Amino acid sequence: MKPKILVLTIGVIFSFIFPLTSINIMHAQQHIDIQQGLVIPDSVHLQILTTTDGSSLIGRIVEIGVNEIQFQTDMGKISIQIAKVKKIKEIPITSFKNGKYWFSNPNYTRLYFAPTGRALKEGEGYFASYYIFFPMVAYGITNNITVAGGFSLIPWIGIDKQLFYIAPKIGIVSTKDFALSTGVLYAKFPSFDDGNSPSAGIIYGVGTYGDANNSFTAGLGYGFTKNNEWQLADKPMFMFGGEARVSRLISLVTENWVIPGTDAPFISYGLRFFSEKISIDFAFINYLGDLLFPGIPYVDFVVSF
Repeated sequence: MKPKILVLTIGVIFSFIFPLTSINIMHAQQHIDIQQGLVIPDSVHLQILTTTDGSSLIGRIVEIGVNEIQFQTDMGKISIQIAKVKKIKEIPITSFKNGKYWFSNPNYTRLYFAPTGRALKEGEGYFASYYIFFPMVAYGITNNITVAGGFSLIPWIGIDKQLFYIAPKIGIVSTKDFALSTGVLYAKFPSFDDGNSPSAGIIYGVGTYGDANNSFTAGLGYGFTKNNEWQLADKPMFMFGGEARVSRLISLVTENWVIPGTDAPFISYGLRFFSEKISIDFAFINYLGDLLFPGIPYVDFVVSF
């Protein structure tokens, strides 16, 4: 067989075998994950079990056999074949209120524009879009290090005229009720006629007290700019705000800024609507020195992964 024909034959065989092998590996890994999730929980946890046909059950495993499990629900005990289990998730019993599962807040690391003291967990991430035209992607490298960045997508200007920004964040303290982080927001503006490409940003520290549903956040930061040279602000700016979950799907959120050189703080207030993976914020921004009710509309959405 000629070398070119041999290489082509091997390539065709590999193109069929590799996808099949990958699928088998994925199925094998999924089976291992399911086997590891088949545990009898303690009294303060429940489980959400999803079957291969898309059904979801809430309860707990009470017995594990070779080929099937016994799953206790409010409706009684059910026998389920292990091969039919697609996913199983263990959650605290406190996550249930009035018989409904209150999933975790999917946007717990931010208020509106400002970050909270919490950092993303390793492997967590989100895609966010502010005012539609300002997207950002964030990812937890470790439990204490988050990287984020993006660029504007204003449709009527070229890519060379867009705004670029990065926002790394480092978690310093993380407990059940308190988290402290430090980070930088750095933005590079487009070049102007004189060829300069100015930059600006803020170096900050921020702390959050409370849980993911009800919390108070406060921080301070020093702004900086760069045109021909770097300049750091003489005085810090302050931020304070918080979030209060008022229902399974809605939170009240406020974020407020005290900026040096202004006579009054900038304030914001609004609602956060969310599901298990998606949150949408709708709020109003106002300046207490010249109050215009209800304020400038603000909107963003976040998709967690």
